[in-house]
Amino acid sequence: MDVRNRHVLVTGGSRGIGEQLARKFAAAGARVSITARSGDELDRIARDINGVAFRADLLDAHEVEGLIAKVEAEVGPIDILVNNAGLDTADAFAKIEPSVIRNVVRVNLEAPMVLTRQVIPGMIKRGGGHLVFLSSLAGTGSFPGLAAYCGTKAGLNNFVATLRLELGAYPIKTTLVAPGPVDTGMWQHIEDSAYESQLLRRLRTLQLIPMAKPDRLASRVVGAVEKDRRHVRHPARLSTSYWLGESPRRVVEFALKGVVFKHD
Repeated sequence: MDVRNRHVLVTGGSRGIGEQLARKFAAAGARVSITARSGDELDRIARDINGVAFRADLLDAHEVEGLIAKVEAEVGPIDILVNNAGLDTADAFAKIEPSVIRNVVRVNLEAPMVLTRQVIPGMIKRGGGHLVFLSSLAGTGSFPGLAAYCGTKAGLNNFVATLRLELGAYPIKTTLVAPGPVDTGMWQHIEDSAYESQLLRRLRTLQLIPMAKPDRLASRVVGAVEKDRRHVRHPARLSTSYWLGESPRRVVEFALKGVVFKHD
């Protein structure tokens, strides 16, 4: 998809990967809307990219259900939805408060599903669109201390694979982004938390968690949308892990080749 003059909505657009995604899409000529809970930073970034800021709390079901309609009413139809917002956990699962678990599930999995549900009918009616989902290496690998986070990212991976099958008869593409650690505040929070230092040392020794730069990752995402690529694996040397997790989905996709799933 040519992103020039396309309307892009980026969730979690006030910092980290989301900020870089907003900037890279804008630099490529897209019209960008960004949403997050925070105010001042969101407004600053929107001004920098000549975009539009929408304050929204993805923990609030009412706000999530009304966000797509609100953005489209003010700015216009959304051509590219980037589900980037996310929450992390970094402690033994038995220690995490149930309220925190629910919040992680709501932001990481429920919100992307609901927002996607809200945007798809318009994309079908207009004859096209692109859906981007920020997953993680944690969606295919299991890391002690990140149980809730890993669970939501694994769920997101399978959701996107199934959604792609359902949308096969329509010109709506999906891109699943699955990086390892990214040099952002979220990863710093994990480093500064009670996450086991021994575990991190082991993973680093085995070179299983190479650090990625958010601007580089964002550039690859924009390129993937422009070329209709279904996956962004960053860095590339982690691809073996992703393919091991992807292989059962590809078997099902091959078995269902030619089967048309209609939405009307």
